[in-house]
Amino acid sequence: MKNIYVGNLSFDASEDQVRSLFEAYGAVDKVSIITDRDTGQPRGFAFVEMPDDDESEHQRSTSQG
Repeated sequence: MKNIYVGNLSFDASEDQVRSLFEAYGAVDKVSIITDRDTGQPRGFAFVEMPDDDESEHQRSTSQG
């Protein structure tokens, strides 16, 4: 299982939007958009858990600039 850091997200991004982007590369177990503990506002990054290491590596290699 891989836990992938996703940065530079729009503050309006939803878990469903992030999940749909990553599901193009394989199964997604969990999406966690990180929020500020005091305000509850999104902080602009998330973590995506993918169960298949090969799928997650393929996603990382095709989406990094």
